[in-house]
Amino acid sequence: MIWNVYFSSLKFYLISMAKADLRFLNHLPPVDQVGVEERVARLNKRSIKNESKMEALKLAISMMDLTTLDAKDTPGKVRQLCAKAIRPHEMEGIPSAAAVCVYANLVSVAKQALEGTKVKVAAVSTAFPSGMSNRKFKLDETRYAVAEGADEIDMVISRGEFLRGEYNFVYDEIAAVKEACGNAHLKVILETGELSTLDNVRKASELSIAAGADFIKTSTGKVQPAATLPVTLVMLECIRDYYYRTGIKIGMKPAGGIATAKLALQYLVMVRETLGQEWLNADMFRFGASSLANDLLMQIIKQLTGAYQSADYFSKD
Repeated sequence: MIWNVYFSSLKFYLISMAKADLRFLNHLPPVDQVGVEERVARLNKRSIKNESKMEALKLAISMMDLTTLDAKDTPGKVRQLCAKAIRPHEMEGIPSAAAVCVYANLVSVAKQALEGTKVKVAAVSTAFPSGMSNRKFKLDETRYAVAEGADEIDMVISRGEFLRGEYNFVYDEIAAVKEACGNAHLKVILETGELSTLDNVRKASELSIAAGADFIKTSTGKVQPAATLPVTLVMLECIRDYYYRTGIKIGMKPAGGIATAKLALQYLVMVRETLGQEWLNADMFRFGASSLANDLLMQIIKQLTGAYQSADYFSKD
């Protein structure tokens, strides 16, 4: 408990100091894009076999944020998704997902459906996915989602302000949303597909962490490209460097475009090699990709039976 209080106090101290030092963002060394791509290529050659593969597939399921973010979402659809998050498959030994992510107006539905389980309720906020609204609306939306029962808030940064170099604006907005979250965890979405360069991804990661992010997240899933392995590696290295400087752990969530078990395992290898075993849990790493769940389940059943089941045997979410 003493250490938790210490690290919490240290984090807020560092956040308060960071604002005066945001000029460091203009002096970061450039990201070695060729080096990043070469390291990704080397890591992708790693393979996970047999029993270890089964454990990795189950681990990936336990790290998933099952998500529905459509204009046609209904309470019934959210309840169905919650049921799948609690028990992804009738087979024994399949873990629950980490969270269900919905719009703020459906948080209370998800909260009720997940009552008595360990599955968290996440809500997108701050005028998701564009972020194009005023700060008062963003803070009111965040407070509303938390009041409805959200355990986690997924916010989007103001990409236009960031790309204009208005780093103090982006910092202040993230810090204000963090305060509005209260006890809820804050995931900050960079929307890396709109940041154009790995240098911008690094700057946005550093800025978000300094402003109070508990997690940094690649994408909304509404913009292409969404999550990629090179982008994720750059973000993981920012998390690693921050941990070396402060002893504080920040979580990571790649989201969008991760649809196969093979790709999910490549992400897990990257996390293990970059951050270590302590990040290989749902408290520190998440997948934002509902379509991934069925492929993970198909691979698990293949490992057990030697045969693939039809995709029609799994619920479509």
